[in-house]
Amino acid sequence: MPDTIRTVGPRSRRPLRRVGLYGGLTLGAALMLFPFLWTVITSITPGGTLAGGPSLLVRDPTLDAYRALFDAMPMWRIVANSFGIAIASTALQVITGSMAAYAFGRLHFRGKNVIFGLYLATLMIPLQVLVVPLFIEMTLLNLHDTYFALLAPAMASAFGIFLLKQAVEGVPRELDEAATIDGAGHLRIFATIILPLVRPALATLSVFAFMNSWNSFLWPLVVIRSPELMTLPLGLATLRGQFTTEWDVVMAGSVISIIPIAIVYLFAQRHIITGMATSGLK
Repeated sequence: MPDTIRTVGPRSRRPLRRVGLYGGLTLGAALMLFPFLWTVITSITPGGTLAGGPSLLVRDPTLDAYRALFDAMPMWRIVANSFGIAIASTALQVITGSMAAYAFGRLHFRGKNVIFGLYLATLMIPLQVLVVPLFIEMTLLNLHDTYFALLAPAMASAFGIFLLKQAVEGVPRELDEAATIDGAGHLRIFATIILPLVRPALATLSVFAFMNSWNSFLWPLVVIRSPELMTLPLGLATLRGQFTTEWDVVMAGSVISIIPIAIVYLFAQRHIITGMATSGLK
């Protein structure tokens, strides 16, 4: 009798725990997906309105909102601008961040810790504080209202340097010493040993950099005046009217802005989890 109680009790609780775990995960996933689902449904609802609150029922779904969106503004040019700036800023952050991370993580020079501390201190400065001096700088250099002005503040990232430095320090130094014995210099060690071993961290930084650039609104709003240089967040902001707003068109633009980010994250999800776990950022 005691043996029966001891063996049946824990085993009988395991299915209940599993059901509770999967139930909680399902509920959390539903709560996370509901806003996106509501956005999609509103975008295909004729004359979509938010007055009645969330609704998942669609009568006579239509794509008129997407047609109106592309008729109202040059969406292909706006999306191309956002893609170009996001890809360029991501590539630059990966290049500058990986080289700086190698310097901070492997090289020895005077003032290294002080310089790295100053880099980390910049993470506490919000963009709103930097907008005015950055705008003055772009104006004095006659670079405002250009693609370079959109790209300049995103060429390097203190967070990216910190993330990649943690990953570089996780690579055994014995690999560097073995490569040095074989006659390899810093450039070869960096390209053939360090970079392949920190690919999860590089993927994590790439996704974060792409998302930040894709969703950037304040800096493009300040520095851009020409409609042909407009990015997607600025284009979506122009869809809101002074007195009335066509919410189905706004939601159609939101769907277009969400899809690239979702695709990038789905492809890089495994690398993001690995990069966050191995770089000390938990």
